[in-house]
Amino acid sequence: MKDLKYLAAFSIPLTAYIGLFLKGYWVWATPIFAFVCIPILELIFTVDTINLKPDEADSKLKQRLFDWLLYLNLPLVFGLVIYSLITISKTPLETYEFIGLIVSVGVVLAVNGINVAHELGHRQTTNERFIGKALLLPSFYMHFYIEHNFGHHLHAATPEDPATARYNQSVYAFWFTSTFRQYFCAWKIQNKLLKNTNTSFFSVKNDMLWYVLFQISYLLIIAILFGRDGFLFTLFAGLVGIVLLETVNYIEHYGLLRLQTKSGRYERVQEMHSWNSNHVIGRIILYELTRHSDHHFKSSKKYQVLDCHEQSPQMPYGYPTSMVLAMIPPLWFSIMNKRVPKTMIIN
Repeated sequence: MKDLKYLAAFSIPLTAYIGLFLKGYWVWATPIFAFVCIPILELIFTVDTINLKPDEADSKLKQRLFDWLLYLNLPLVFGLVIYSLITISKTPLETYEFIGLIVSVGVVLAVNGINVAHELGHRQTTNERFIGKALLLPSFYMHFYIEHNFGHHLHAATPEDPATARYNQSVYAFWFTSTFRQYFCAWKIQNKLLKNTNTSFFSVKNDMLWYVLFQISYLLIIAILFGRDGFLFTLFAGLVGIVLLETVNYIEHYGLLRLQTKSGRYERVQEMHSWNSNHVIGRIILYELTRHSDHHFKSSKKYQVLDCHEQSPQMPYGYPTSMVLAMIPPLWFSIMNKRVPKTMIIN
């Protein structure tokens, strides 16, 4: 029964569906649940630093339940988008309802879309990677697959990594630097991959071109079927998803720096180069993303068997709570700056 705890991750889309059905002020239920209720619960529940024993981890790796809990997010996310578009096109909504739906769906796109896509993007099977890329489509962030797997995991906790926040950099500045740098880095990586195989830029193997085509087609189809309101809803919901993803990126490696060796290369990524959180609510809702140190130490490791490492820098709060704190830079700096190892500060 303990394995069913990850069903709690579906509470985010559930609140969005409830808000969409009831309308009125209920449309704001998802952001309130995600950034008020969950942080309160994280303060109430204690942290859990226990790691699985080898035989327990082997057993969990053999259970397909954990994989299906990820796959189910695909119909949930796209079902919510379609349901929202139909509602918008057929039901007169107040401005606050329209904005509320945008924010609520955007939260789902980030938590149950991009976050799950991140997990599946590290899998080895084509079908799982396909689901992951599909979940990135509504947020117009399909390039994340290339930049994250071939860029971020290579350069994390270095100045070369656009997804690593610098010491004393605010989350608002980071949104812009990370978003644009990641996109251009993805193109740079794609061009390098094509060059290594002597493949033409206009080849069918140019994934970045396909991503652009898919995302533009997605927006055009919605504009044709659901008009201006549908287009604006889809566009801004995707942007909310992007902002929330980048906020998570911000807290995951804030201020941390891998040292350079005598040869000029950076040391290997260690457990100390990512912020870890063992707060149980955030762990469950985000499919163990908060045990980020172990994920970077071995990226192929599935979420249900990620470990806590004592040498990892520990966040005082869970990821959802930390995202809220990051929105208030003076408060964030006062809490986190003193926790950043002085030898690792990115100036």
